[in-house]
Amino acid sequence: MKRFYKQAAATQAEAGWQVALDGRGVKTQGGKPQVVPSAALAEALAAEWAAQGEDIDPASFLLRDLADYALDVVGGERGDVIATLLRYAETDTLCYRGEPDEPIHARQQAVWEPLLTAAEQRWDIHFERVSGIIHRPQPPETLKRLETILSAHSDFTLAALNTLASLSASLVVALAAIEPDADIAALWNAAELEADWQVEQWGEDFEAQARRERRLAAFDAAARFARMARG
Repeated sequence: MKRFYKQAAATQAEAGWQVALDGRGVKTQGGKPQVVPSAALAEALAAEWAAQGEDIDPASFLLRDLADYALDVVGGERGDVIATLLRYAETDTLCYRGEPDEPIHARQQAVWEPLLTAAEQRWDIHFERVSGIIHRPQPPETLKRLETILSAHSDFTLAALNTLASLSASLVVALAAIEPDADIAALWNAAELEADWQVEQWGEDFEAQARRERRLAAFDAAARFARMARG
């Protein structure tokens, strides 16, 4: 698609902030006014539009897609979105380690255990650790507590968490990534620990590395989106 506007700017709307293209407010893919809760997020959305060249690159609208998801999907399906997020807790990658005699186990313990322990202390819950790939249910009280935590978040934060959890296969990592002092690079490296281990054993693949970089960009964008949405 050719660029059809000259200017993109963040403007105040009745219920928040919105991007205007040559003075006309942007709408979501579902046709709703794309009104977001903070000026910072609207300015970041406007920057995505302003950065387009003569041809518009749909893949570059990471923040816009998150805003659309929050408004078009989460707004009407909060229960379903929260249920999906809880499934990442049920099978959280940080809980599934190699067998104790496997070389990767020591690295998993060193990197994953501090993150899991911090989550348990922060939310007063317990996660079952598993050696191997056989599924073990998480305690019902843990899932109930996490459901309460998720329900307290806005539609925009839930949209970000949906992306963060799907990319990391971990609700623990996702929730840690939206904290104000989050170390996004460290959290991403934790999520990619097993993939990076395989690279160390068998060598790096160019296409896999490019895919990793795209996924990291999406992970970072979702974390920034959540922080900006909170103002």
